[in-house]
Amino acid sequence: MYKGCDVMGKKYFMGIDIGTYESKGVLIDENTNVVASHACPHLMETIKPGYAEHDAEKTWWADFCELSNTLIAKAEVDPKDIVAVGCSTIAPCCLPVDKDLNPLRKAILYGIDVRAEKEIDYLNELYGEDNIFEKYGTPITTQSAAAKILWIKNNEPEIYGKTDKFVTGTTYLVAKLCGEYVIDNYTAATWVPMYNMEKCDWEEDIELFCRRDQLADCKWSDEVVGEVDKKASMETGLAQGTKVIAGTADASAEAVSVGVLDPGDMMIMYGSSIFIIHVVEKFTKDKRLWAGPYLFPNTYSVAAGMSTAGTITRWFRDNLARDILALEKEKNINVYDELIKSVEGIEPGSDGLIVLPYFSGERTPIHDPKAKGLIFGLNLLHTREHIYNACLEGVGYGIGQHFDIFQEMGVDTKKVMAVGGGTKSRKWLEIISDISGKRQNTVKIQNGAAYGDALLAALGIGFFKDREELAKAIEIKDHIDPDLVKTEAYKPYKENYKDLYKATKHIMHKL
Repeated sequence: MYKGCDVMGKKYFMGIDIGTYESKGVLIDENTNVVASHACPHLMETIKPGYAEHDAEKTWWADFCELSNTLIAKAEVDPKDIVAVGCSTIAPCCLPVDKDLNPLRKAILYGIDVRAEKEIDYLNELYGEDNIFEKYGTPITTQSAAAKILWIKNNEPEIYGKTDKFVTGTTYLVAKLCGEYVIDNYTAATWVPMYNMEKCDWEEDIELFCRRDQLADCKWSDEVVGEVDKKASMETGLAQGTKVIAGTADASAEAVSVGVLDPGDMMIMYGSSIFIIHVVEKFTKDKRLWAGPYLFPNTYSVAAGMSTAGTITRWFRDNLARDILALEKEKNINVYDELIKSVEGIEPGSDGLIVLPYFSGERTPIHDPKAKGLIFGLNLLHTREHIYNACLEGVGYGIGQHFDIFQEMGVDTKKVMAVGGGTKSRKWLEIISDISGKRQNTVKIQNGAAYGDALLAALGIGFFKDREELAKAIEIKDHIDPDLVKTEAYKPYKENYKDLYKATKHIMHKL
């Protein structure tokens, strides 16, 4: 029997997440076990350097429908037994749609799309960077969907004039499912300077960007906002009347999947990039990070994001490990496993080699889209293995910077949860724990944001009476403790890492 609701019998919850290069879905049962999962890859379109786009209809909605239908078929469940569905997407994205929810252009993706630099500079000058920080706790950067709306207004006036709504990915999917236009407060807060955190709603004065009726309604992530309608039922396989929650961004859904729910909880998401969410008990801001509400009333978050992580190891594999890559199918080996084995025995600091992982600019803590990657300190004794180890450490130094910032802010970190594809490499987690001096935990069920979406759906309809009960359902699998001797050895390298950027920033910008 469901606690807090009147649903009886064996029931299920569906979660679907749309990522940068792949979409994933899960179906979970009353015991929060995954009864079916599926994934489908897709492309990110890059029509120009600095541009990153998705086709909302052919990628977001098509993936949702494929995942939903496949999950139902795999689990062999009656769609009527799926009580609720939750979804998440990469965020914040910007998609203009007409009155019938038809996309008017490709969706402009989150901070990896840097086309709106002129608009960002204009907004910072117009509002004043200090004023923006004081009011919103988050700078206007490439993460801001507001700047992307302004870019459309300035560069694509015909599309701007036809726009009925400006939506993010999750807003689009929820509207396709039930006809309601909603955005969760966590995602809306990234639309600086359009969202007012005190009101948990949009600002009154947003005419520079759009009209109020062109925006979705602000909700909490686990709020039930509608039911699957007839058309969506036919396309997704879900039963008409299935409850739909507001949903959230991929990173925050991933945080839920590992039990990051309350103040003191922190998530490090190891994917193609790094995303960090630290839940705090009050609005806490720092110019180097992003601050805002979290997923539930009276909760707040401090967030951070590094532009590259898994993409660095992929770059290394494709360019500097082609010989191993060529043997992958022939000898049934995994390139990443072989590379990790090869760095065993390399001491902290890679014998004086440091990598700045700014291969795609950098988000926090430097907010510099013009930053460049750097391999520094090479000598004739260094090997390919040293460079790979230094790449892993470079990402670790960036994560370590954020731990230092949290400490400076007086933020109390009680629990660090690691999630994402990068956690498959225990060696990489050990390096990062050694650099930061922090224990990291992994969970037994690691199905990412889609699993978090399903849990939020269960919370939203009352299966869990509160977040404390939800947290009890998430089982810790393992923990990685730091080697404090290595933590000391890494300290000078952490300082050198920060100094390198300061010393080369002007050259990076010239390039």
